[in-house]
Amino acid sequence: MTENGTTANRMAGVSSSEYGPSVHVTNHPVLSHKISILRSSATQPAEFRSVLREITFHLGYEATASLTTRPIKLSVPVGHDHVECMGNTIVERTALIPILRSGLGMVDPMLELVPNSGVHHIGMYKTHNVPVQYYQRLPRKCEADVAYILDPVMATSKTVMSVVGILKKWGVGKIVVVSVLASKAGIETMTEAHPDVTIIVGTVDHEVKEDGTVLPGLGDAGDRLFGTPMIDNDNEELLHPSKRKKSY
Repeated sequence: MTENGTTANRMAGVSSSEYGPSVHVTNHPVLSHKISILRSSATQPAEFRSVLREITFHLGYEATASLTTRPIKLSVPVGHDHVECMGNTIVERTALIPILRSGLGMVDPMLELVPNSGVHHIGMYKTHNVPVQYYQRLPRKCEADVAYILDPVMATSKTVMSVVGILKKWGVGKIVVVSVLASKAGIETMTEAHPDVTIIVGTVDHEVKEDGTVLPGLGDAGDRLFGTPMIDNDNEELLHPSKRKKSY
């Protein structure tokens, strides 16, 4: 028996009881180790990208577990001959919805799992803790059965909920959110507003600052993914000319 009696859950690799049937929190020890690397201030962008890719593979397998298959006929090469057998192919049409920028780091591993998926980008930023859409490339007609929202961190869940609203209006039948890390409050807000949306998450943090930052979190995933320097008002060389202090 492990600490807190979690042997059975660790063997299963997924726990969902605490947050309801639509939420799946993985508790795999290797994934916990990888998320710790992702959190660390010592992790540089190249390693951050690599570890995010590994974590997304794990979460992606769990996120796609509810897809269905239909039987197909196959031929298998055996020496100079071929043997006929039955195999399976995925039925549902899938779409990946990375939230820019940080969701881009999760696209390639998901495409290796479901390579026939469409990839449709949605760009969001926050102003005064309110999400604002600045980019959207959904096809006019929805031809996907399942959409996977990709965002490494779900803090307050306001951004993800905005994207869920966009996708529901688009007409997709099933929505799955795939995140490395989420806040407890964000999960509760999300499940209350959209109980039909499945959430797959690697770990849960319990503190959220007033500005919407989850603690301890893993920092700004977009900045860490692409090695973007943090910009403050004192570093005017990195600011757009329109935002620099004027001298008269």
